[in-house]
Amino acid sequence: MPCIILLNKPFNTLSQFTDASGRDTLKLCLPDNPGFHAAGRLDYDSEGLLLLTDNGPLQHQITHPKFKLEKTYYAQIEGSISEQALQQLRSGVELNDGMTLPAKARRLSDNVEQILWQRTPPIRQRKNIPTSWIELKISEGRNRQVRRMTAAVGHPTLRLVRMAIGPWRVDGLQPGEHRHEQIESGDKRLAPATSLAKKSSNTATPSHGRRKIAGTEKRQHRGGGSRENHKSQSHKQKLGRRTTS
Repeated sequence: MPCIILLNKPFNTLSQFTDASGRDTLKLCLPDNPGFHAAGRLDYDSEGLLLLTDNGPLQHQITHPKFKLEKTYYAQIEGSISEQALQQLRSGVELNDGMTLPAKARRLSDNVEQILWQRTPPIRQRKNIPTSWIELKISEGRNRQVRRMTAAVGHPTLRLVRMAIGPWRVDGLQPGEHRHEQIESGDKRLAPATSLAKKSSNTATPSHGRRKIAGTEKRQHRGGGSRENHKSQSHKQKLGRRTTS
């Protein structure tokens, strides 16, 4: 039965198990979980939910854009964000690699920090510039996308926490903590992906058969009949010629 690990990835930790430069990796959090691989990535300087699995098809379903698993982020940004800036995020933002898809964006109350763990080290905050928190939900996975989106509307991101991937949430996990979940056959959270896989495998063979049959029908139509009919008609014509002569 496939299994996933829900990990609260700490700040300044790579989403991989080795690093030639000696930076912190997932091995510090998951030293005894061989065979598991990250389903997607979370930036070195970002925190929060990272999913890992020991199952290749499940990893594909979680990460592939066509399944559109929504990712939820809490972002602490520089300045007091306006409704106009939030609307820009909702409509899509022009980045150097193209327009983003519309996102779900709303401002959070300042007491959101009370439900989050403290970051080590804390953000560097300028005394005369306020900060605000927003929730941003996106279904894309571009490089450093959330940070680039908030910067594009005039509010650089100071702290970024991923709270959820699809139905899975980081709730109840402190930085470095994790829990396992078994994924049973027919799990409704993965129903769209499972349906697509079944549909693809079921239609491949019949469509090939239809093309072959269609080709046979065309050859019969162009020739005016099957090969056996041609042989019979040719034999009758020869007999007719002999009788006439």
